Amino acid sequence: MTQYLVDIHLPGSITDEIASLIPFQRTRVNALMSEGTISDYSLSMDRSKLWVVVNAATEDDVRSVIASFPIFPFIQFTVHELMFHNSVRLLHPQFSLN
Repeated sequence: MTQYLVDIHLPGSITDEIASLIPFQRTRVNALMSEGTISDYSLSMDRSKLWVVVNAATEDDVRSVIASFPIFPFIQFTVHELMFHNSVRLLHPQFSLN
């Protein structure tokens, strides 16, 4: 599985239509994170960009993931294949108390 960074440009102004999609967007992203398709999801402070790290076999698979976003009709994006993506949580395993 390869990791890709998706650089998403959000619209300059958030219309009521886009705002109404945000809860559905979060639900979709949470589902993709739960299944391991998305590992990271970040929004810039000025709310103009999203960065998403996607685990996928191909760039076409990444594009399909992004196309499944409810906000897809309102965004522009570029996909970058990553050599690696380090994360602190990968260095420290999660412990279960069960």
